[in-house]
Parts: sequence; C-alpha cells; structure tokens
Amino acid sequence: MTYAAPASGGTSGRALPSGRPPARTPDVFGPGVHAAAKWAVPVVLGLIYGYWAAANRRGGGPITGWNLLFGFLTALAFMALYVAVRAVAQRLGREPHAVLWAAFTGSAVGFLYRQSESATLLRSCGMGLLVGLALFLMLFYWYYTREEAERPPTA
Repeated sequence: MTYAAPASGGTSGRALPSGRPPARTPDVFGPGVHAAAKWAVPVVLGLIYGYWAAANRRGGGPITGWNLLFGFLTALAFMALYVAVRAVAQRLGREPHAVLWAAFTGSAVGFLYRQSESATLLRSCGMGLLVGLALFLMLFYWYYTREEAERPPTA
C-alpha cells in the first residue's frame, strides 16, 4: 500500500492554507536561555554538591541540623567558587584555563572524597590530583584542537 507523503507545515515562509503565517520555532539557544543558565547552572550544581557532601559526611546516619547547615554552606561555597572560576577562566589562554578548571574540579572531588568515613587525607588528596590531572589532559586537548580549528589558514 502506498500513502501520500505529509505536506510540510509551511516552512518556506508562505502562509498556511488557513491564512495564518507559519508558527516560528522557539530559539532554544537564544540569549534569554543563556542568561538564565548563567545563574541556574551554579545554583543547581551547588545544591547537588552540597547534598552530596552532607550525605557523605553523615555516612547513612540521621539528618541533623548541623548536617543541613554543612550541606548549605558547602553548596554556597561551591556556587561562589564556580562563578569565580568561570569568570576568570574566560580571560585565560588554553593552558591556564585547563589548569584552573582541573584544580577546581580536583579539589572539589578530593573534598567530597574526604567527607566519607573511610577516606584518609592522603588518599583524598591523591584522588583529587588524579581527577584533576585527567581533567587537565582532556581540557588541554579540547582547547588545543578547538583553537587550531578556529585559527584562520595561513597562505
């Protein structure tokens, strides 16, 4: 059996059969979305990080007021550091940019790891350094290849 192909919804700019102009699709990556994400991303990541740190610290025990205070203060510190790192990193070259994000991420992971009951200081520092080094290598490669692709060709 054959069927007729569906007609397009008037994307060529012509009016629809009803006489109305075609509906414009929303600009998902427009400036309004970027402005909202500029503040929503640090808040959401900070709340997740604070909850995670507080959950690691209590080790499955009861939730107390001190535990809630620790979680919210950790979330607030993470948000402030994230915003500061993002603001400073935009002005840096590829190597310092990668180092800054790697140091932030490595220290954040090391701090989270230290909050668990069985983590020693040396082991949490090692985990932070390992994660930071891996992220540095990944980011340096990313920025290096992206910078090469954006550079105008030389004649």
